[in-house]
Amino acid sequence: MRFEIRRRDLFALTGAAAVATGAAACGGGTTQEGGAEASATLELPTYQPIEGLTPDLPGNEEGLHNVFLKAPEELLQTTDAKPITSGEITALTQTFATPPTPMADNGMWQRLNEALGGTLNLDIAIDSYPEKFATILASGDLPDLMWVPPNQGIPNIGPMLEAQFTDLTGYLSGDAVLEYPNLAALTPGSWRTAVVNGKIWGAPIPSTPFGQVYLGNPTVWEEVGGFQSASAEEFLDKCKELLIPGQRWALEPFLPNAFHMFSQWFGVPNIYRVNEDRTLTANFQLDEYYETLEYAQKVFAAGVFYPDLNHAETAQDFANGSIAALVSVGPRGATEYRRYKKELLADIMVPFSAVEGRRPVYNMGYGTVGFTPFKKTDDEAKIRELLDLINWLSAPFGTVEYMQKNWGTEGKDYELKDGNYVGIGSSEADVPGLRSALEIMTAGEGVIYNPIPSDSEYIYGKEQELLKLAMRRPTNGLYSDTNSSKGTELNSRLNDVRDDVIQGRKTIDDFKAAVKQWEEDGGKQILDEFAAVLPEDVPVTPPSTL
Repeated sequence: MRFEIRRRDLFALTGAAAVATGAAACGGGTTQEGGAEASATLELPTYQPIEGLTPDLPGNEEGLHNVFLKAPEELLQTTDAKPITSGEITALTQTFATPPTPMADNGMWQRLNEALGGTLNLDIAIDSYPEKFATILASGDLPDLMWVPPNQGIPNIGPMLEAQFTDLTGYLSGDAVLEYPNLAALTPGSWRTAVVNGKIWGAPIPSTPFGQVYLGNPTVWEEVGGFQSASAEEFLDKCKELLIPGQRWALEPFLPNAFHMFSQWFGVPNIYRVNEDRTLTANFQLDEYYETLEYAQKVFAAGVFYPDLNHAETAQDFANGSIAALVSVGPRGATEYRRYKKELLADIMVPFSAVEGRRPVYNMGYGTVGFTPFKKTDDEAKIRELLDLINWLSAPFGTVEYMQKNWGTEGKDYELKDGNYVGIGSSEADVPGLRSALEIMTAGEGVIYNPIPSDSEYIYGKEQELLKLAMRRPTNGLYSDTNSSKGTELNSRLNDVRDDVIQGRKTIDDFKAAVKQWEEDGGKQILDEFAAVLPEDVPVTPPSTL
């Protein structure tokens, strides 16, 4: 059972906007002086993985996922009591799948409530999450839990949290988290994204630590010698060969995703370059970025992008071969298109040198999709109840709780067939949208598991290749007060100019002028604030030339 992230949601969810414009995820930095420094010095929750979960292929601390080649024969139970004791918990979240059957008619949801000991009443947004979030926030009538996404344009996170949500630092910092074993199993890298003003405001929701990848339909790319290329010009030549006007296009239409892929070939740093003197330079201030813009203009002018920038059927067209390549949220997305064509395992591109002598990079992702804070309360019993619930819902793969949350009840929602999980009954309508909504607001650390074991082995191997080129965001876990208050607006303006340049409506000189405006309107201050709290162990960015 899988859910598909819609193409228009992919960019917002993964943080690719930050790659293109230098934005940071929400949180941490606020208009309150000193928030960033306090966040950098907080004692994070003690990390203690769940014992007894043994993968077939081991991951590592660099981000390589644990791999389970088949469903575990025995599931671990990580909790000893039903978490909901007050009767009902309310929450605001979002789904990136088809909305689930309503709770009153949804057997999987009802059985989940039985396992939880009460009613988990979800308000599930479909589109325009920031608008819904803002409306509820302004009303003052908040649910118990409200998912805070990392980069959907919610401004002034710090003041908002201080005013309307509960500081959980005393319950989760250091060894205090050990009372909640599934939360203790979340990595320090994940927890950093839930720290704001030196306080912990909720459990983070881990996503893949890997960033976006280009996926190719292998059958189509075989016509031109394969998807992998040796230079940017060779890739463009292949795209031109594949083009059949009106019938087939080489690339999906969403330009920001494509620009992000191209930028890695030209060695553009992951959001910021860390200079020798420990100052920061935004990636769009660099010559390598302008080279990428020139190249993107050429690709667009060649007509190889699908012409409708709002195309809604990209996944289906990728599966049938009328669009040859698209961008996925991460390497694990290579298997997602089997739902449209069962024999389709997508090719995962490994970044290559755009031009001779250039150092390609692979941009690792932010690592989470935000965190879920609690409505402001001084009631310790309520706080403990919500922590117990979040702990239950954050159980990792291979546990009883994970299966109940993600697949439902064996024999009613799924069955084990040939060592793999298979949905049954009304699960197709009941499960994907609900699972998506639950995974957006709570999750354990990710693993690789697929019904076809060779798919998992392929992805695992590609992750190892990508890690050799990995470039991490130097500001992960750090925050800028100015960025929190102004960053969304500044970066949106810059993005618009970049997209106009790609399409030939504006020039690179126009973009450089927009960068100068960004600097004057707060960009320089953002760079200085991030640099001021940059840890000593963050390395200097290597040069883009080999």
